[in-house]
Amino acid sequence: MLDRELVEAVKLAREAGAILLDVYGTDFSVRMKGHEDPVTEADTRVNSFLVGRIRETFPADSIIAEETASSNSRATSNRCWYVDPLDGTKEFIAKNGEFSVMIGLAIDGEARLGVVYQPTEGKLYRGVIGDGAFYEQGDKTWVLKVSDVKEPKDMRLVVSRSHRSETTSKLVEKLGITQEFPSGSVGLKVGLLAERKADLYVHLSDKTSAWDACAPDAILRAAGGTFVDLAGRALEYSGTELKNKRGILACNRKGFEAVAPTVLEIAKEAGLVTD
Repeated sequence: MLDRELVEAVKLAREAGAILLDVYGTDFSVRMKGHEDPVTEADTRVNSFLVGRIRETFPADSIIAEETASSNSRATSNRCWYVDPLDGTKEFIAKNGEFSVMIGLAIDGEARLGVVYQPTEGKLYRGVIGDGAFYEQGDKTWVLKVSDVKEPKDMRLVVSRSHRSETTSKLVEKLGITQEFPSGSVGLKVGLLAERKADLYVHLSDKTSAWDACAPDAILRAAGGTFVDLAGRALEYSGTELKNKRGILACNRKGFEAVAPTVLEIAKEAGLVTD
């Protein structure tokens, strides 16, 4: 049971969201920490806040957070918190509201708990493997359960709002998909799947990291969905490899077998899967 961990993660996500909104309403500065990788005061402030509070509350646990992680970051215990203080920094900068705080807990290398909070809408997704997934907004709470759409041509694909790759266009053509919904933040994209507003999300690149995936992974699987890499393998959160080099495939369970072969084919063509 992870009741205490969930209560704390929800509380921290909401408090972190308030910090994001404080910065969001100002004329904040932006710097680049890598190619097409912007960072703001909000990223660093929330990162520091969350790392400090998690370390204080769960001193025996490891923490890997985006703004303090390095190539040498490793999990030093069987429990590791993966923190993305601001998922969707480009959306934050564009001020379109599509950004979130993401807090995930992995145990023995498996995503087990996730919280994703969108402060501009007061929307919070939470899930614990074995205990289900839920969506909160205002004073209301709903159970999350993925859709039953099975045929690829009938699936609703959620795509990135800030960029679109040629491989995504190729996937859409091969699967016969006609319905696309743009969204920022991996967590919010996966939230749409858990809410049954979309059926499929495919990240056809090696640009995401463990902190982008851990919380959405736990939430979607707790809601009955599938969250794997482009080869159909479960993502590992052992702390030894932080990059998701094989991309992400998130899908409802009924449609997974129908889309997985095409996703794998395109991933191999793009060099994202080599075996």
